Amino acid sequence: MKKVTTALAFSICLGSASVSVLADPPVAPFYESVIKMTPNGKLGQVIKKEQVKTSIQGAQAWRIAYISSDVNDKKTIATGLIVAPTGPGPKEGRPIMSWGHGTTGTAQNCGPSQVLNPAEPLNEYYLVGGNSWTDYGIPSLQEFINEGYVVTATDYQGLGGGGRHQYVVAATNGMDMINAARAAASLKELNAGKKTIVYGWSQGGGAVIAATSLPQYLARQGTAADNLQLIGGVALAPQDVAIVMPGATANEAIAQKSLTNTLGMFTDNVFNFTHMAMGMWGTQAANPQLKMSDLFTDDGVKVLNEVFSNKCMHAGADTLNFNYGANYKSLLKDQPDNSLEWTKAMIKASVNPVPPVAPVVIYWGTKDTTNPPVMGKLYQEQMCKLGGNVNRVQLPGEQSHFTTPGSSKPFYIQWIKDRLAGKPAENNCAIAATLGS
Repeated sequence: MKKVTTALAFSICLGSASVSVLADPPVAPFYESVIKMTPNGKLGQVIKKEQVKTSIQGAQAWRIAYISSDVNDKKTIATGLIVAPTGPGPKEGRPIMSWGHGTTGTAQNCGPSQVLNPAEPLNEYYLVGGNSWTDYGIPSLQEFINEGYVVTATDYQGLGGGGRHQYVVAATNGMDMINAARAAASLKELNAGKKTIVYGWSQGGGAVIAATSLPQYLARQGTAADNLQLIGGVALAPQDVAIVMPGATANEAIAQKSLTNTLGMFTDNVFNFTHMAMGMWGTQAANPQLKMSDLFTDDGVKVLNEVFSNKCMHAGADTLNFNYGANYKSLLKDQPDNSLEWTKAMIKASVNPVPPVAPVVIYWGTKDTTNPPVMGKLYQEQMCKLGGNVNRVQLPGEQSHFTTPGSSKPFYIQWIKDRLAGKPAENNCAIAATLGS
């Protein structure tokens, strides 16, 4: 299909349906009612819940909606799941595992808790055995329930709770993970304690390392459950945008070069381009003063707004591939405008240059072409220099971005047990500095 024909077809379509371009797609009644609510309440306060079935033995599960906030300290509503063991718990309360999922999309119906049976082990749609059009479920869920942990899994804001999703705004996504843990701790019937581990993959991996560098946010009082004890972070193939943009905010010229290079890292195929474009869409959602037209053509802005408001990740990538094929880069401007303000926003949205409050371990594969492992390497170097305890583990074999959750499971389960047992975490900062890896 020729580009001109495609653009004309989209122009006609958008012109005849312009009033629905940014309309929310259909969601189930639970989310319909939540979207109409206002985020009044304490951080972590559960404002709606409904029980859902689960195949996990010895477990009970709920969909929840709770109060969170974003990188601008604006209160939001996030949705998600809580899965907890049945029966009484220990006197000190059950540990909390807070899961951050990988990319599912940006439309209101892209939250993993919205599938028919969401309280299941991680189900990756593209693997043999996957049974859905999206990734959903929670890694190691049965194992964690067997150990007596309470597990919570945020959808993040904008994926069922109203408002535009701030995709890969790691600070916002990390706050959603923290407040999901507060939500679990606030529900007395779960007998959850204060000890908390955050673990996540891809987008969620970035949220993990962002959450561990939010000491003041973690220390806030007057929440639904104060004084969480964050004792570890497990990041599977995380992203850290700021770390690959050193010195980007010095001036407009440097910012433009840095932004152009960063955008170029994710335009080698239409799948990665869709991730990148959604990231810019999410950054703009958190920064309304920015304009998508700074980065994308007029046609690109119209198409991306339509697609990202109404479709989840893989349907969105398929749409761009079907309509643009090898010409998907034509949606980008030759040179970005307002680069300094964009780079400032992207850096603010990323991981704070603050040492993590608890040990962090990163698991990565040599064949990851979605989140380049160099981001984790540079993150570790930064945090080690600041005095953080960061271990970075190369997974055995040739692991891709998408095999990382399964291949890392035997490692992080024991790592989590050790943290809960009070054992000191291995820190390979010195080794990494010596080897330069």
